[in-house]
Amino acid sequence: MQEGSQPRHLVGLEHVYARGGGRLDFGAFDPVFGLSDRRLEGLPGIRGLGLRGMIEAQVAILRTLLPDGPAMDVNDITEEVHGDALRVVARNRGILSGLRGRYRLAVVSNFTGNLAVCLHELALADLFEVVTDSAVLGAAKPDTRPFTETLAALDVPAGRAWMVGDNLQADIRPAQLLGMRTVWLVPTGRQDPVESPPTARIESLAQLPGILESAADPVRTERQPCTA
Repeated sequence: MQEGSQPRHLVGLEHVYARGGGRLDFGAFDPVFGLSDRRLEGLPGIRGLGLRGMIEAQVAILRTLLPDGPAMDVNDITEEVHGDALRVVARNRGILSGLRGRYRLAVVSNFTGNLAVCLHELALADLFEVVTDSAVLGAAKPDTRPFTETLAALDVPAGRAWMVGDNLQADIRPAQLLGMRTVWLVPTGRQDPVESPPTARIESLAQLPGILESAADPVRTERQPCTA
């Protein structure tokens, strides 16, 4: 996800477009990508699509929107983006599995109604106790409702939960408003905001267990909820 409230579950697609010699720079590509997100949300049958099918659908939509779209090979781009996603999942599955043994995990995502399907396809569904998909809920981040609904499903107060996200405006800010502790997943070089900095920041998910461990309350030994 990028900063802002639009779904960015296929953010790797813009990097593949650039690597393939796409004519638009990021500033020009971003609004077109946002439009493709919105069209993807309204695509008939979207709620039954797994990750690969969803990527293929969005690439096909982008092919009709981009000035150099007709030159795009839908299958080749789909395979590259899907392969990148699978590598990220493989890299992080063990980390999530380890966290699941100590914490109650949930997902709060601006998605297109098929998040649960994608998680099952990726063999990640069993790691999360609660899955909140904005399209299913009818409210998207930065609205606080996805967070409050998730906390209610977990039956825990905001002060006992962490939000882990890469989107300052859509992930970190609303969680802070509710009193949750926050971990900002952000590349090196990005400065913390002057006002209301996150509780912690990490450059990769591999650093998250150490952050949570160092902040653990030794008096309370029950598993804390953690959302991403």
